[in-house]
Parts: sequence; C-alpha cells; structure tokens
Amino acid sequence: MSLICLFPGQGSQVKGMGADLFERYADWTADADRVLGYSIRELCVDDPGGELGLTQFTQPALFVVNAMTYRANRDDGLGEPSYVAGHSLGEYNALLAAGCFDFATGLTIVKERGRLMSSVGGGGMAAVVGLEPDRIREILSGSDAGRLVDVANFNTFDQTVIAGPKDALERVKPAFEAAGVRAYIVLNVSAPFHSRYMREPQNQFGAFLKDFKFAGPSIEVIANVNGRPYQHDMVRQILSEQIGNSVQWLETMTYLMRQPEPEFVECGPGTVLTKMLAQIRKRLKN
Repeated sequence: MSLICLFPGQGSQVKGMGADLFERYADWTADADRVLGYSIRELCVDDPGGELGLTQFTQPALFVVNAMTYRANRDDGLGEPSYVAGHSLGEYNALLAAGCFDFATGLTIVKERGRLMSSVGGGGMAAVVGLEPDRIREILSGSDAGRLVDVANFNTFDQTVIAGPKDALERVKPAFEAAGVRAYIVLNVSAPFHSRYMREPQNQFGAFLKDFKFAGPSIEVIANVNGRPYQHDMVRQILSEQIGNSVQWLETMTYLMRQPEPEFVECGPGTVLTKMLAQIRKRLKN
C-alpha cells in the first residue's frame, strides 16, 4: 500500500478552520503569531477584519492549518506517507512533511509568497468546466485574446482554470461557449496566478529564497510544475518556478494513482482535492 497525503491550496479556506488545533499545538500557534505578527487563531476562527480571503492572509492561514492537520493525523496514528503532494500553496505543506524545512521557516517563506502574489494588480482567472485540457489550449491558441491567456491549473480531465487580463477572459468566453463548455466561471481572485503575468513576483521570490537552505525531501514530494518527484537539489528552483507556471495537478494525480495500492488522505480544511480525485478516478474507469 502507498499512503499518499494531499494538502489543499488557496480556495479551501473557511472561517472557523483549525478551531480544535490551535490549543492542541500551542507551540506552533506561538511560532505562527511570532512570524506573522498577529493572532493566527483569531484570523482563522473569527476573522474579525474579513481578511481570511485576502491572498496575503489566506496563504499563511492555510499553511498553518494544513500543517497542524497533518501533525494531528500523524499523532492520532496515521503512518508515514510514501508520497506527499500539495495544490499550489499546499506544496509547501508537502515539503514541510518531507522535512525540507521546519514549521517556522516554511511559514516565513509562505508569508513572503503571499505578500508578493497579492502585490500583483489586475487580471483574473476563470474555471472552464466540461472541456478537456487539449481542447482548451486549442481554443486559446485560436484567437488574439486567447493568446493572452494561460492555463493556470490543470485540475481534472474536465476542470481547468485559465488566467490572464480580465478583458481577454471576457473575449474568449464566447469561443468556449460555442465549443460546448458546461460552465465558464470567472473566479473571485485578485490576480492571474500561475501565469506569465506572475513572472515579476516569481523573480523576486527566487531572490528571497536564496537566503534559505533546504534539506532534500525524506519522502517523495510530487511537484506542481511537472507532476514528478522533486530532485533533492531543486527545492529552491521549483518553488520559485511554481508561482508563474501551471499547476499540473491532473498529471500529479495520475502519477500517484499509478503507485502500488494508492491510498489518499487529504490534510487540511474541506475536501476539494478528494472530490477532484474522485472525478479523475471516474473518468479513468469509463
């Protein structure tokens, strides 16, 4: 059996998350308050300022809750996984689980990642439901507006997220509708994440990471950028590249599903990744 732990990313946050964990793991709660300069429990449980949905707050909050959820699962008897993977922000939790850095270091890095990604203004993202990735790329390459748009997340066989200038996203919508898309949903995000438009924060983040040392992963970590295991000396480079490149989640999951007797456990708030896994499995069985 191959135990595989999955960590969700931005979009999985919900007010009240981690309520039963902050007291249980008071050491990490204190570390988080020190690194962030505010109460992580108050943000996640009460969200008095309505900030939990803002990228610069969402990412540290999810990192903390994912990490505590994994720690609780291990303390409650979950064995050591054979593989770990995380969707976008969740990849940092996968690397933490694999011993590439400690909790406070990971949170420090995530805090800067969230700050840099939140600094990008303009642009947006849209979920395309009901068309396969190859057909989506074909549609994008067939128009001037589409060539301004990148695929941000390859999530499942029929759920893909695209990113680019807001007017370009509006202009390509009719082409997707003509192709029979089941849904075209403009997402409530502040920027075109995981696209060419994030290259400046990607470069800044790469420079920031030069001050950190990373251990090679003790568990196989599957990278978003290529859906394959991290090479031990590539942590810094892959984390930098991740910001401005597609999340290859479909490739990640199909790779993991080919491992011996895969058993998946989602470690974080909600069941977004579990539901995507079910969609992928259903499609592969048909």
